[in-house]
Amino acid sequence: MPEARVIPFDRDGKPGDGQSRVGSDAGSPPLPGSVIDEPDFDQRLASALAFLRHRITGDYEVDEFGFDPELQDKVLMEPFRWLYNNWFRVETRGLENVPDEGGALVVGNHSGVIALDSLMTQLALLDHHPARRRLRPLGADLVFSTPFVGEYARKGGATLASAADSERLLAQGELVGVWPEGFKGVGKPFSERYKLQRFGRGGFVSAALKGRVPIIPTAIVGAEEIYPMIGDARLLARVLGLPYAPITPTFPWLGPLGLIPLPSKWIIMFGEPIDTSGYPEDAAEDPMLVFNLTDQVRETIQQQLYRLLVQRRSVFV
Repeated sequence: MPEARVIPFDRDGKPGDGQSRVGSDAGSPPLPGSVIDEPDFDQRLASALAFLRHRITGDYEVDEFGFDPELQDKVLMEPFRWLYNNWFRVETRGLENVPDEGGALVVGNHSGVIALDSLMTQLALLDHHPARRRLRPLGADLVFSTPFVGEYARKGGATLASAADSERLLAQGELVGVWPEGFKGVGKPFSERYKLQRFGRGGFVSAALKGRVPIIPTAIVGAEEIYPMIGDARLLARVLGLPYAPITPTFPWLGPLGLIPLPSKWIIMFGEPIDTSGYPEDAAEDPMLVFNLTDQVRETIQQQLYRLLVQRRSVFV
């Protein structure tokens, strides 16, 4: 992987001494005289052979949720790395707000018809965080009941969005990712882009309070434009048992070509953590406290989105 570049930013996301922006230079041409640090052929071959040996001999680990870290890193994430670096040209800011170890809850906005934002957030942390944190996303029932998709999700680190699973992962010191808007966010019309939908009943906040782990509000700009949803074939969606059946400027009009996402410019910003360690031990049982904290997280993400949108030069640059 190309070496990440780090640019200091202040709390408003402008150049300064506060937060940092990390972005891959893979999509930019090298400067004259520069040297690109790429593994040589022998190293790549040795790595591939080692991976195959592990798979054949069974010398690899899978946890109780079905997560296969080696398969995730070497196989499952590879196609999306090209999208991350070359197609979406993702910039990642605020990585210093994500702890190097221990449990934490990453809470982000959800959009884009197809939930690529969760995969890009996983890659941002896996490839660019100094501690190479592995994000464990929480997914909807539909994800795990879909053939192939459910198995892929399990092996890639995802698990069911249930209180029991999220609390167990946080107790084990894992970094857990949740997108509380769910299908309401992913399938909202383009006219409502970057307007956060309702965050549900605050189950993610209860899990964080029980685990006494920080909540990291995360804003994702760019995903709204990859498949601008201008219509919803609701009758077809009901027949197929889907939450929505998107109509975009390219799909279904261009057939399979309409499935290619538009190359929007992405920014992922991890905001300052919200500490939960100071709340009473029974705080998760207080509905009003949970509601207020949920609203605080939602409002923090919304304000981060507004700031990033003001800074963005254009959708595709």
